Amino acid sequence: MSDVNLTRRTLLKTSAVGAVGTLFVGSAAAEKPPRRIVGTSSPGASAEARGQAHTVHRTLDFGAHGQAVAGRFSDQAVAQLQKHSEVRYVEDDITMYAIGKPGDGVTTQSQTQPWGIDRVDADVAHANGYTGSGADLAIIDTGIDSDHPDLAANIGAGQAFTKAKGNYAYDWDDDNDHGTHCAGIAAGIDNAEGVVGVAPEATLHAVKVLDKRGSGYLSDVAAGIEWVADQGYDVGSMSLGASSGAQTLKDACQYAVDNGVFLVGAAGNSGPCTNCVGYPGAYSTVMAVSSTDSADNLSGFSSQGPEVDIAAPGTDIYSSVVGGYDTFSGTSMATPHVAGAAAQLMAGGSSNTQTRSSLASAAEDIGLGSNESGAGLLDVATALGLDSSDN
Repeated sequence: MSDVNLTRRTLLKTSAVGAVGTLFVGSAAAEKPPRRIVGTSSPGASAEARGQAHTVHRTLDFGAHGQAVAGRFSDQAVAQLQKHSEVRYVEDDITMYAIGKPGDGVTTQSQTQPWGIDRVDADVAHANGYTGSGADLAIIDTGIDSDHPDLAANIGAGQAFTKAKGNYAYDWDDDNDHGTHCAGIAAGIDNAEGVVGVAPEATLHAVKVLDKRGSGYLSDVAAGIEWVADQGYDVGSMSLGASSGAQTLKDACQYAVDNGVFLVGAAGNSGPCTNCVGYPGAYSTVMAVSSTDSADNLSGFSSQGPEVDIAAPGTDIYSSVVGGYDTFSGTSMATPHVAGAAAQLMAGGSSNTQTRSSLASAAEDIGLGSNESGAGLLDVATALGLDSSDN
């Protein structure tokens, strides 16, 4: 990887932070009880769960949808808690992953318009003065490079649910590349270098829930979604997932949508396959995005299923990474195209439910089945009421 900006980054940092935890349990830790999540329907039951835990990782509050305690629980503690009438469930704190395929190396150059921006007519929106200014767009991922020249001016707040490993200015800095790549697609600044995003003046918020390896605990992802909801942000972009669902994740997504957040998630990279959309994309509260290539074909890696809501460009997408730029592929790359489009609509006052409806009704039919592309290919200009006949 290129060393662009790394010297300045090192000089700016004053302290090192370590990772919160590890996903691989060694022999010394084998005796610890497994990581689990206990869902409750009352604060009292949550207090009991905390008391039964060997250790507590975090507590979650989804309002009317209940609470949850994540930590290490022995089988005996689980058996005791399951007798409690206000304990709703006990489930494993599973691992979730970034859904993207890295490119071959970092490059830098003067500003270019990635093919996906043109294909979804985001450039038409820009030409008509639509920039996403005023919208709050959270990238729930590996973090965002805090001093990237194509992103820094757009970054607002950040929150780390797993800390960046190394010498970084903030705990929520990106130590992987994936989150920074997604951020550039959604809201790369229109300047003289790199790329321009779908909503180049939206405010980006880094919600770091995945670590240096692009993986993280379900409880951290759920906490990130909860935090986005509590901040009152407009859009939550989730280019991550797992093959199975979890009640904690479902509750977090419902809580966010109830609080006005538009949630968009990657359909998954399990293709070619059918009925294989991953979670949280498979939840009805999340707009699930499949991936297309520059010829409007479904990307070979893209998951399919009835849960797919819309398609967007995801093959060979050029965007920002830590210290430069690179080309990645994945439904991870398709997802922030839709997140940026949602930011454009919500900047104009559209609600999360109105935004979802508008994006679906404006989608372009490119001849793919509904299991492949849902309503069709994302069309930013049409969703904004603009003429997109330049296709």
